[in-house]
Amino acid sequence: MRGRALLVVSLILVALNLRPALSSVAPVLPEIMRDTGLSAAGAGLLTTAPVLCLGLFGPLAPVVGRWMRSERVVFLFLAVLAVGLLLRGFGTVAALLIGSGLVGIGIGIVNVLLPVLIKRDFSGSAALMTGVYTMALSTGAALASGLTVPLSKLMDGSWSLALVAWVIPVLGAMIVWTPRLAGAAEASLGSRVELRGIWTNALAWQVTLFMGLQSALAYCVFGWLAPILRDRGMNDVGAGALVSVSIIAQVVAALITPVLATRGRDQRPAVVICMVLNMAGLLGCVLGPLSGALLWAVILGLGQGASFALALTLIVLRSADARTAGQLSSMAQGVGYCLAAAGPLLVGVLHSWTGSWSALGGLFLTIGIGALLAGLGAGRSLHVSLATGDRRQRAAP
Repeated sequence: MRGRALLVVSLILVALNLRPALSSVAPVLPEIMRDTGLSAAGAGLLTTAPVLCLGLFGPLAPVVGRWMRSERVVFLFLAVLAVGLLLRGFGTVAALLIGSGLVGIGIGIVNVLLPVLIKRDFSGSAALMTGVYTMALSTGAALASGLTVPLSKLMDGSWSLALVAWVIPVLGAMIVWTPRLAGAAEASLGSRVELRGIWTNALAWQVTLFMGLQSALAYCVFGWLAPILRDRGMNDVGAGALVSVSIIAQVVAALITPVLATRGRDQRPAVVICMVLNMAGLLGCVLGPLSGALLWAVILGLGQGASFALALTLIVLRSADARTAGQLSSMAQGVGYCLAAAGPLLVGVLHSWTGSWSALGGLFLTIGIGALLAGLGAGRSLHVSLATGDRRQRAAP
């Protein structure tokens, strides 16, 4: 029983540290742009770089998993995440970009492996543990979004020290994770034949597109919602707090969505509800009157928390075993986060071109409709096949 509790606690602590590095930049982005001379396009690159690295390096997790146990891979790349956070403290453009890249690499590998560990260690309660895991991710994002500006004010206005402060909980998680490093070797996450086979599977691509497109909306929020609200007249603390409220709402949705989504025949109704909430909340925050911003932020948080939790749940549900989960998690999060990286970059480019935020409505609607269509395919009660050349899906039991 004690060992089981350690598994849960260590998983939660690691998950708590997989979003602060991403959501802590946006609240102080105007100060970063002021002090470093970054343009809007350059700031878009800064917010895009870690997400792009999530996608580019996530598929390497099964490769690294052939060399060492998954638990050791998690520990190693938590260390990479810590180094990236420390580099940001130098405050130069080069240090910010390199640090953001390392942050993305560390998170990208760990992101892929944690759903595999959930499938392996909690097979009888995978939906519940996926909810707990996603709740921890959202909580970490909310804390960083809401506390980074107050931290910078406590540190004489130093946004660089405020960004570095998020290395402390990472080090704590590494300490708690240490007992999991011992143990026998585990089965490989997949052969080269299986790696090739999943890329020809239609259901795997639908899961991947849903993960990527809903994540694109989420990273637009992480990277740009606070600056958008500040440009529309909200002060820096208020904008950061509103984003934090939105992410807190994600915590509630993230915990309950996997459990509710698995009670029906399939997950297609859940996909529709998630995306309707997403689009209503996002368009309300960006285009609606500021007097209703709190309501729209809560709706947005519920939609984004639910959609992300559902995306992770679909990786588990569409996988017959931990091996398949490893391959599907690698593909969905690798390709998915490459797609997601385009979201904040496009926001920055559109703002540079137009000088306003009104053009974002069309961008968000396009991404949202794409996510809805992919999710309707991914929500069917089927299993991904790893057989090379097998494009069919197998009915889930």
